[in-house]
Amino acid sequence: MEAVQRIEDVRSRVKAARTAGKKIGFVPTMGALHIGHISLIDTAVADCDFVVVSIFVNPTQFGPGEDFQKYPSPLEADLQICEEHKVDLVFNPTPEIMYAKDSLTWVDVEKLTGPLCGRSRPGHFKAVTTVCAKLFNIVLPDVACFGQKDAQQALVIKKMVADLNMPLEIIVCPTVREENGLAVSSRNRYLSAQQRNDAAIIYKSLCKAADLINAGNTDPRAVIAEIRRTMNHVPELQVDYVSIVDAQTLQDLDNITGRVLVAVAAGLGPARLIDNIVVDVDR
Repeated sequence: MEAVQRIEDVRSRVKAARTAGKKIGFVPTMGALHIGHISLIDTAVADCDFVVVSIFVNPTQFGPGEDFQKYPSPLEADLQICEEHKVDLVFNPTPEIMYAKDSLTWVDVEKLTGPLCGRSRPGHFKAVTTVCAKLFNIVLPDVACFGQKDAQQALVIKKMVADLNMPLEIIVCPTVREENGLAVSSRNRYLSAQQRNDAAIIYKSLCKAADLINAGNTDPRAVIAEIRRTMNHVPELQVDYVSIVDAQTLQDLDNITGRVLVAVAAGLGPARLIDNIVVDVDR
């Protein structure tokens, strides 16, 4: 495995791999790698011949008062994980390498970025799509892997790739969970042991929602109210939103039908936690 910082080094290594007939896989990350990231890496390694992982804490996607300055960056541990899981190349650029001082260009996906996290994090997804577009242009992968935990992000990235005719496949991998059901996240490091236990209520509430929907409850307001009642068992949990939306358009529903996304965002201590499940009502 090799780790590089310069864009030209990434391009030269990928060009050599492609010339040798290898399929290029890519996993973009902000580091602080965990078993969720490892599942993405393992998927890319199984599907491709040459795998690139980026480790870049993107400053533009953090809003005022968010955790950019304290975001965990255990680079040596991350590199060891990449090597153990057969990554071929790690790209670890600085913000100065990724963003020119006079950069004026942004990639903005409309409509899909407005609901859910877009309401409380204005500008976040424009920063995510822009950095992903830049990374795709640098790496030129055939395949890129994202996680279902970040369902809105994955949908937005897929739409960007389709709309801009980018020649790559986006693979969305299942959410990886801790033993108690908590969705694995780099921000879980902020939680105490007690808070990790308490945070399991999020997934429990989503499972209860799935049970209600599968039992025939088609009223989103009633299901959302039950999710909130369940999460209220942890008073410290500060709910940002609970939504039931169309799984493709992310639009709110008057009636639960088709393939729906049940999504939650909440704060607990210093961490902002998101989770979701997909329920296919017609299946």
